[in-house]
Amino acid sequence: MKALLLREIKSFFGSPIGYLVIAIFLILNGLFLWVFDGEYNILNSGFADMSPFFKISPWILLFLIPTVTMRSFSDERKQGTLELLFTKPLSIWEIASGKFFGAFLLIVLALLPTLVYVWVVWIFGAPEGNIDMGSTLGSYFGLLFLVASYCAIGIYTSTLSENQIVAFIIAVFICFVFYFGFDGIANLLKQNNSLLAKFGMDFHFKSMSRGVLDTRDIIYFVSITIAFLSLTVYQLKTTKGK
Repeated sequence: MKALLLREIKSFFGSPIGYLVIAIFLILNGLFLWVFDGEYNILNSGFADMSPFFKISPWILLFLIPTVTMRSFSDERKQGTLELLFTKPLSIWEIASGKFFGAFLLIVLALLPTLVYVWVVWIFGAPEGNIDMGSTLGSYFGLLFLVASYCAIGIYTSTLSENQIVAFIIAVFICFVFYFGFDGIANLLKQNNSLLAKFGMDFHFKSMSRGVLDTRDIIYFVSITIAFLSLTVYQLKTTKGK
C-alpha cells in the first residue's frame, strides 16, 4: 500500500494538479479572509478569531476535493490500468486505502500553510495572543475529519464511472447533501437540533469547532469515512468480478 500511496503523491506533484489544488485553496481563502470586504474578512471583523476560515473552508473543499479524487479510479478505468492494479500483490482494501490516503495527504499539505493565519491573528490580537486556541485547535481537528469524509466520498464516486466529470458531479452532490442538506432541511422544518440535523456533517463540525472533542462527533466522521471506503471496496470487487 505504501508503494501505491507514494505513486499517488508523485502523480499529484508530477503534474500541475497538486500545485494547483494547494494554490487555489490558499488563494481563495486568502482573498475572502484578508482582501474582500464582507462577513469573512478577519481584519474588518475587529475580532482575533479564526471562525471565518472554518466557515468558508468546508465550502471550498466541497468542490476542491472532488476535483482531486475524480481521477482516482475513473482514470484507471479509462486507461485500462485498473485490471493491472488488480494483479498487484495488494488487497482491494489496500488499493482503496492507498488512493484515499494519497488524496487526504494532499489536502493536509494544503491546510498546513493556513497555520500562518493563526500566527497573524495571534500577532494582531489585543493584547497579543488574544485568540481562543481551544476552539481553533478543535476546528482544525474537525476540518481533518471533514476532509477524510469528503475524500472517502470522492474516492467512491470515482469507481462509478470512467468519466471524471460524472464522478466529480456525483461527489459534489453527495458531499453537499451530507454537509448542508440535512441541516438545510431541518432548518426549513424549523427543527435545528433535530435528529435530521445530526445526520449532517455541519452539525458535528460546528460541535468540534467549540473546542470540545466529543466522541460522538469523531465516531460520526469515522463512520462516514469507513462506510464510503467500504462502498468503494464493494464496487471494485464487483468490477473485478466482471
